[in-house]
Amino acid sequence: MTILNGLKILDFSSLLPGPLATMLFADLGADVIHIESSRRVDLMRIMPPYDEDQESYIHQHLNRSKKSLTLNLKTEQAVEIVKALIKEYDIIIEGFRPGVMDRLGLGYEELKEVNPKLIYCSITGYGQNGPFANRPGHDNNYLSVAGVLDHSRLKGKKPAAMGIQIADVAGGTLHAAVGVLAAALHREKTGKGKYIDVSMTDAVFTMNALYGSQFFGSGRCPKPEEEILNGGTFYDYYQTKDERYFSVGSLEPPFRKLLCEALDIPELIDSTFNDSYYTQMRFKEAVCDAFKSKTYAEWLEVFNEDFHGCVEPVLTFEEACEHPQLIARNMVVEVPKKDGTTQRQIGTALKFDGVEPIYKFAGVKMGEHTNEILKELGYSEALITELRENDILT
Repeated sequence: MTILNGLKILDFSSLLPGPLATMLFADLGADVIHIESSRRVDLMRIMPPYDEDQESYIHQHLNRSKKSLTLNLKTEQAVEIVKALIKEYDIIIEGFRPGVMDRLGLGYEELKEVNPKLIYCSITGYGQNGPFANRPGHDNNYLSVAGVLDHSRLKGKKPAAMGIQIADVAGGTLHAAVGVLAAALHREKTGKGKYIDVSMTDAVFTMNALYGSQFFGSGRCPKPEEEILNGGTFYDYYQTKDERYFSVGSLEPPFRKLLCEALDIPELIDSTFNDSYYTQMRFKEAVCDAFKSKTYAEWLEVFNEDFHGCVEPVLTFEEACEHPQLIARNMVVEVPKKDGTTQRQIGTALKFDGVEPIYKFAGVKMGEHTNEILKELGYSEALITELRENDILT
């Protein structure tokens, strides 16, 4: 048995936050149906590169183990299909702008009349209320409004365009997953469902836990490259002689001692992040100069598996895939495809004793399971054909 066996989810979301959340659930055994429409194609389906069948690799990852049902949600018959499904698939995750699902006749208030146990999670940029509720946005916009980017840059430099989507994933995906599981526990105790309003901006605002509490307590606003963890100390990234980088996080005295010994600057062992700014910068310059004296390969020999001082190389993604720690943790997995081959994908990070994640299949073609799902609801082949001819199944 898998850890989430019996959990049944309808996924109305697109792009990254919602689909990644439902993928996490599917990895742990939940049954997920992704409801789509060719009239409003998910950008993840058409984002290159593609495999030999012209299917996006990103889509095949985000939608693994999910069935695909195509519906024209603007029709009454499609709404009735959804209402029939939620009698069993009693968790909904959606990412439309506020009010869209209500206008379609698929809002929480209407659907909970069909199934009072319904758990309904909406993921949006700014939440269901407030002056920005209907404002469009993307990951960098939410990080900007939440006060994250200004103190996460170098002095005199623009904020960095992140290589991962922090607001989408840490803000949307993970908060939605926690919210749904909390609501499932509540339902188990009370027999009643819940509505969950996830704002990605709210979520990343809470991630200002360190410097936000500092501001509220002292009135000091965090500034670029002046805080303990944003470059204001030697906790930073350092370039090697051949222009690769290492991360240094050796804040604690024992780790700092190991760092100084490895860099051959023992005279600076007693420096701390409580020293004056001038002393901090002197220490940081010494660390910087030391790293520039050797190549990346030479420093790898120094900071090897026997070094326990919080210094690691900045790896490319390709190098990370070969890292022994990630390999040992089964973070690169082979996922079956319907043609009998497999595809390498990123595995789930959640580990449970005695339970293995299930990677049933890579993401499938749009609507691949439509007939199967409708037949399970009792629809005849003739009726399915009629619905398709009338553009109900799109």
